[in-house]
Amino acid sequence: MPRYTALMRVLGIESSCDETGVALYDSGAATMVHALHSQVDLHSAYGGVVPELASRDHVRHLLPLIQEVLQRACCAPDQIDAVAVTAGPGLAGALLVGCGVAVALGYALRKPVVAVHHLEGHLLSPLLADPAPEFPFVCLLVSGGHTQLLHVRAPGQYELLGETLDDAAGEAFDKTAQMLGLGYPGGPEVSRMAQFGIPGALSLPRPMLDSGTLDMSFSGLKTAVLTAVRRAGNLCEQARADIAREFVDAAVEVLTAKALLALGRTGLSQLVVAGGVGANVQLRAALQQAVAARGGRVYYPPPALCTDNGAMIAYAGFVRLTLRARAAPAAAAVPIRVRPRWDLCDLDGP
Repeated sequence: MPRYTALMRVLGIESSCDETGVALYDSGAATMVHALHSQVDLHSAYGGVVPELASRDHVRHLLPLIQEVLQRACCAPDQIDAVAVTAGPGLAGALLVGCGVAVALGYALRKPVVAVHHLEGHLLSPLLADPAPEFPFVCLLVSGGHTQLLHVRAPGQYELLGETLDDAAGEAFDKTAQMLGLGYPGGPEVSRMAQFGIPGALSLPRPMLDSGTLDMSFSGLKTAVLTAVRRAGNLCEQARADIAREFVDAAVEVLTAKALLALGRTGLSQLVVAGGVGANVQLRAALQQAVAARGGRVYYPPPALCTDNGAMIAYAGFVRLTLRARAAPAAAAVPIRVRPRWDLCDLDGP
């Protein structure tokens, strides 16, 4: 982890989608206290996130989580040095809940409030692991809403190398789970069922595998799964497992090939994998083997920080504050606005 001389306690708030996350990062003690409320049970009946329900649930749980974290950290509210909050990208209503609470806290406590890019939180979260990567590195951001490859030279210095042109990998996992009649969220369920599938029992496409670019596409793969399900008719357990296995193999092969291509083109040996899909066991095994074979190393966030969480926002806010990035004083924090769409390579932001 980079050594920063600033000593501060940063409260992090994450509410971009279907997890309410709060954390307190104490740079002096190098400690992190965090708490998370997941909305999986709330949205499972609908097979996906319902934005209005997500926003209301954030309202219910955010203040109790803040109180819990501060109590566990033995930190009074006025001992916070700054508040970091996810300002985008994400669901507009959900973001508004977090930003509203953050600005109110900043104003009441007369503390600075810093707007954090959700993906920068993911990108920097492996720096909380031990061992942590050193800059520069290639980052594979792979989640339900985003699939990108980035050249990370330093905090705030990000170059987009390639991204999905349509569906994110995590979205394809969720839709495949839905087509196979599995639970929500779909990624872990598809991964689990794939372990029982027969390799090569059917063939699905590897979109853009040989395109020569670092861009990706998962829409066609998702459609191919739908075609396979319809052809199979009434799916027995083995047929479902075989489709899950081939889907996972196809997605993992594409992501691994693109990550290796990115390492080759940048001349770097360190790969950071962040985002919820980065916890997929098949993807981790494939990347570990492929990158090690070329003398490189793969880094991940701590297991508890793979999904959306407040810890990554607290740390990203700390980094931005110590690097004297844009952080408004409390009285001026009101103009902080949510950005449901926000380019990671344009961090002038709110």
